[in-house]
Amino acid sequence: MSFDGAFLSIIKNEIEQTALNSKVEKIYQPSKEEIVIGLRFKGGSTKLLLSANASTPRVHFTKFAPENPKTPPMFCMLLRKHLGSGKLVAVRQIGIDRILHLDFEAVNELGDTVIITIICEIMGRHSNIIVVDSNGRILDAVKRIDEEMSSVRQVLPGMAYTMPPAGASRLSLLADSAESIVERVLSLNRDIELSKLLAESLDGVSAILCREIAHYAARGAEITRSQINDEIAARLKFYIQRIIDILKNGGGTPTIVYDLNGKPRDYSFIEINQYGAAMLTKHFESCSELLDNFYTERDIIERMRQRSNDLLKLLANTSERIARKLAAQQEELKQCAERETLKIYGDLLTANLHSIKKGDSKAVVQNFYDENMPEVEIPLDIMLTPTQNAQKYYSEYRKADTAEKMLANLISQGQSELEYIDSVFDALARVRLADELDEIREELASQGYLRTSKLAKKANKKLPYIKYISTDGFVILAGRNNIQNDRLTLKDARNSDIWFHTQKIPGSHTVVITDGRTVPNSTLEQAAIIAAYNSKARGSAKVAVDYTQIKNIKKPNGAKPGMVIYNDFKTAIVTPDEELVLSLLKNN
Repeated sequence: MSFDGAFLSIIKNEIEQTALNSKVEKIYQPSKEEIVIGLRFKGGSTKLLLSANASTPRVHFTKFAPENPKTPPMFCMLLRKHLGSGKLVAVRQIGIDRILHLDFEAVNELGDTVIITIICEIMGRHSNIIVVDSNGRILDAVKRIDEEMSSVRQVLPGMAYTMPPAGASRLSLLADSAESIVERVLSLNRDIELSKLLAESLDGVSAILCREIAHYAARGAEITRSQINDEIAARLKFYIQRIIDILKNGGGTPTIVYDLNGKPRDYSFIEINQYGAAMLTKHFESCSELLDNFYTERDIIERMRQRSNDLLKLLANTSERIARKLAAQQEELKQCAERETLKIYGDLLTANLHSIKKGDSKAVVQNFYDENMPEVEIPLDIMLTPTQNAQKYYSEYRKADTAEKMLANLISQGQSELEYIDSVFDALARVRLADELDEIREELASQGYLRTSKLAKKANKKLPYIKYISTDGFVILAGRNNIQNDRLTLKDARNSDIWFHTQKIPGSHTVVITDGRTVPNSTLEQAAIIAAYNSKARGSAKVAVDYTQIKNIKKPNGAKPGMVIYNDFKTAIVTPDEELVLSLLKNN
């Protein structure tokens, strides 16, 4: 896991620098495996999050503490009883293990000053939060472990606290030199990838950290033990020493790695270059800020994914159904393309009625429509007269001609509907609030894709547009979904305002409020970047964004929500920039 012992050592330093000697103000337990401790110190306050969740175990300062239950759990009550208004007096990490000790000075029921320790064990599914008294006895734990659950180590109230079983003997970035670490790597005889050699040699390091060290040492190449030469060994030693210096003295570059769809995938306390253009990266001021953003964003995405799962299935099924229908119609349209042959057959039969008899199964005539006058064999119905056979071909021609016109219209409608479904997919991918999800449900219900629910019938408060302020002071608004896009473009914006939208790509409509002023190029560029960022093309390098005045925007009769046409426009080519967009974002 990315939250390795090395990362924890930086978190330890952050806690010491920010909150040492701070007083416990509040204690909450938002969920079964999470604790939030409010700490107050001279000049401010902060919240420390401790999580023993198997998939997201961690310790860090947070600004986004989850909602708390109305009735505090028993473990929370125990912490409040023993810590009260205690003071954080020490933060200890055992070696480079993922175990952090938080020592609080508190007063017990007899009025004596005692030390209560909260031990955070960050070990995947074995993660735990354990409270220990000054005698080393366990007061309680978020996860109680009895003999049935583990015969190796029990964690129960009243028992003496013992460390988890030690793993294989490895070197430590905090205790050993870069030279000795390189010697250990070179001493291994297994001809495997350098990143795996590092993982086998070092304690408390994650896979992403090992890969980044190997990436630097080998200049981006994937090498094995046999390919390590003197130059690579020197680069390896240099980079390991750099990491050791960061762990001891600070100065790292906390970095999150995002996929091209903007989903957070991994992180580390150093800059990440191993993915090249395949991933996006973002830097943070501290590791706590990084973790807060990484897990908050991931939790929001996961929570919205679960809540929108039914809509995703509906849209996927609808999209597949429309695609199948379009494929069948387009195949039928290809067959209609042969209608002219039917008319020619009718004309040729009419011109040769004198040489055809009823009962003939075919007619061989000259095709006077071809300058070479080749003979053509025309199939006949033996039950029909020659005239009736000619009329049959004329009738089939007229049917094919009518069908082609109808199919062209149906295919156009199907393609528009498919574009609309794609736009709802895009809006759903960017949902971060429950109210946004409800608005999309209402939109789909209004279009007949969902049954109108009781929730949809209620008069919900309209969500505000996403608001930005350009560096030149212009208001830039963006719709959250198709309904908002229509309202912004067709009702709230003025004729002189400037409208932006990604070219032929689903996304939000973006409008610059001009107030009658001339808009500088810098604001036009920022609005285009915002439009690209709030679209399906967020992860692209170059995005075409069309822009024009609102007066040039029209909505065709019967068009789906968010669908408009426009003319007299210009096109800007921009690169979505999350950092810029977030810096311009204003709280509504």
